[in-house]
Amino acid sequence: MQGFTNPPTTTTSAPAPAGGLADTVFEYARVDPQHIALGRKDGAGQWRDVTAAEFRDEVLALAKGLLANGIRFGDRVAIMSRTRYEWTLFDFALWTIGAQVVPVYPTSSAEQCFWMLYDAEVTAAIVEHEDHAMTIATVIDRLPRLGRLWQLDDGCVRELYEAGAHLDDELVHRHRRAVTPEAIATVIYTSGTTGRPKGCVLTHGNFMFEADAIIDRWERVFHSKKGDEASTLLFLPLAHVFGRMVEVAAFRGRVRFGHQPELHASALLPDLAAFRPTFITAVPYIFEKMYSAARRKAEKDGKEGPFLKAVDVAVRYAEALEAKAWGTGSGPSPALRMQHQLFDKLVYSKVRAAMGGRIRNAMSGGSAMDRRLGLFFAGAGVQIYEGYGLTESTAAATANPPDRTRYGTVGQAVPGVSVHVAEDGEVWLRGGNVFQGYLNNPKATDESLHEGWLATGDLGALDEDGYLTITGRKKEILVTSGGKSVSPGVLEERVRDHPLVHQCIVVGNDRPYVAALITLDQDAVEHWLQMQGRPRRDISRLVRDPAVETEVRRAVVAANTLVSQAESIRTFRVLVQPFTEEHGLLTPSLKLKRKAIEKAYGQEIDALYQG
Repeated sequence: MQGFTNPPTTTTSAPAPAGGLADTVFEYARVDPQHIALGRKDGAGQWRDVTAAEFRDEVLALAKGLLANGIRFGDRVAIMSRTRYEWTLFDFALWTIGAQVVPVYPTSSAEQCFWMLYDAEVTAAIVEHEDHAMTIATVIDRLPRLGRLWQLDDGCVRELYEAGAHLDDELVHRHRRAVTPEAIATVIYTSGTTGRPKGCVLTHGNFMFEADAIIDRWERVFHSKKGDEASTLLFLPLAHVFGRMVEVAAFRGRVRFGHQPELHASALLPDLAAFRPTFITAVPYIFEKMYSAARRKAEKDGKEGPFLKAVDVAVRYAEALEAKAWGTGSGPSPALRMQHQLFDKLVYSKVRAAMGGRIRNAMSGGSAMDRRLGLFFAGAGVQIYEGYGLTESTAAATANPPDRTRYGTVGQAVPGVSVHVAEDGEVWLRGGNVFQGYLNNPKATDESLHEGWLATGDLGALDEDGYLTITGRKKEILVTSGGKSVSPGVLEERVRDHPLVHQCIVVGNDRPYVAALITLDQDAVEHWLQMQGRPRRDISRLVRDPAVETEVRRAVVAANTLVSQAESIRTFRVLVQPFTEEHGLLTPSLKLKRKAIEKAYGQEIDALYQG
């Protein structure tokens, strides 16, 4: 095992888990049957309450239907759907009978579906609608073990209820009692940024350990104010480990939650207003979009100046509170407090209202959040607790604690987890949330697991207080032809801070210098044109617009201030089309597929190094 540059940082472990994940549903209903466990939209689009007893009965009925259709203990069943109530229902019904769930992103291609269903030897699949069914149908002849296909939008839940109605409840409970923490709960395939997706084997114990650790340390941030009922709107993909962890933790922590399948603002914001959650979990992209929307609205109303002043005040206010918490400052000055109070009425309250009005806390993961963005939301009255984790660690391995947030870091180890940094800067993790290995891939498992330690592939640094900062990814380090090592992430994130920039990928491996490919945010560009009094123009013409190029160059110059001259972006090109999952250039979790992008844009990259 590699040496470590820092002593291990470890926090107190939560109690050892027992039983299986579905036990929580039945215990919840036994202890507090009328407690509102979930919110569910009816056919008219109105939120309706679902009690713990009602959900337990639905899980039991569905579990009987699955047994009646031949699903047995240890079988693997795929779910291909957006985030919706039925996914959670099937998760707990399958876990009740000891089956293993294989989540599939709803945007997956036929070949991606084939690989996951084939590799996991899936025997049945649940899809959301006919398009998903047709996607699987195109590869079904290569899936000899796949015997059943159910479609949510074609009434499969009701059919399964009816199919299992004749079975005795005790048959289900016999299966449930056989589930132990060591039993496999799910096989979640990685996003495949560097190759074919690998199936991460996660147990019931992994999820219980993770969820209970989060509840133990962060339960108070689930509430808007002391004594209220905690609730959250789940819009993260349930195909992703972050969403699944939230689902499990909500039941174990008695948090009412609802499902929202759409991430775009026109659908998400009305449901935030209607559901009024007390906290949310999201990826930085969501908070970036919320901030950008607020800024664009201020500009349209002719109030860009006051808005930017409010942003500056919020950031300085949050920084002053951070300094006080760490004993390096006295907190906001009286003048700053007065400015903050004024802008709370004019700006910050409107930001909170757009998020439903009750949210005072949020948790962010999946990728790095810009420090200034986190400070702005904190100053505006929504504290975002940034964390870090992988599918292999059942989501969060570290997170900023409620009492001492250090912005720009991903916090300290969650209870029961140890964090090390190896001699080469790689982050290693150990704890009850670390997965069992990769399905059917002992070589990859041996490369990742070392005597209980997970080698994450991420580079980072631990400070004297045990706060982790992620600095890059081992496989993404660029080495120029001059031998200079460059971590692209910090440059890309800073370029993306510009409101007109949508995506940025830094290139330069075995090249004389660093360059970048950049895409534009279509909505932001249209708004920018409108504010300048210029007519709308086709994006293919805008990428060569001198004014647009000047704005993008400003973003690049700002990014270059963070690194040495040898690491700086020397030249760039603005592309007409964004990188998309449909073209195989993004993972379902919106991460860049670097090799695929470099191959697809090989000519454009070569042109950056000519002349």
